[in-house]
Amino acid sequence: MRNFITCVLALMGLTVACTEPEKYTNVDVKGFAELIADSDVVVLDVRTAEEYAEGHIEGALNIDQSKADFMYEAHVQLPMDQTVAVYCRGGRRSAKAARKLTADGFKVVNLEGGITAWKEAGMAVVTGEPEKQSSSPSTQTDNMRGFDPAFEDDTEDNGMSRYMENNNEEGWE
Repeated sequence: MRNFITCVLALMGLTVACTEPEKYTNVDVKGFAELIADSDVVVLDVRTAEEYAEGHIEGALNIDQSKADFMYEAHVQLPMDQTVAVYCRGGRRSAKAARKLTADGFKVVNLEGGITAWKEAGMAVVTGEPEKQSSSPSTQTDNMRGFDPAFEDDTEDNGMSRYMENNNEEGWE
């Protein structure tokens, strides 16, 4: 029995030691508020459009992380050269989104406790529908990582082929 317990503890230790650390940063409400006061930070709400409409941080973009096109939309709407401050309702979905975004090269900061913690701290929220992003293919393509002006007129697929080339994927999550 003693050997069994030793083996289990050793296995648990290896699992913890081999787990890759998160590549994004978690911050509390105060740290998040200070961060988003910087105009070079993009605020991203990864909840559903309905949740977003019920109350969100002013100026936040809305990309539902549960949708199949989440990463495509992230590449279309988010600049690669700015920090993305991400949140959801309680922190779980935004942590999942943060892992996906950092894996693709975005610098991400996650709000611990989500908008629930934000509201509990007395921070302001606004209501309303998400702003519609420009459906102009050239605008979408300009925001894609690896944009090449030589292909400016080649926007028939709204940048999807270059997204897939950049990510070596047959599709997205």
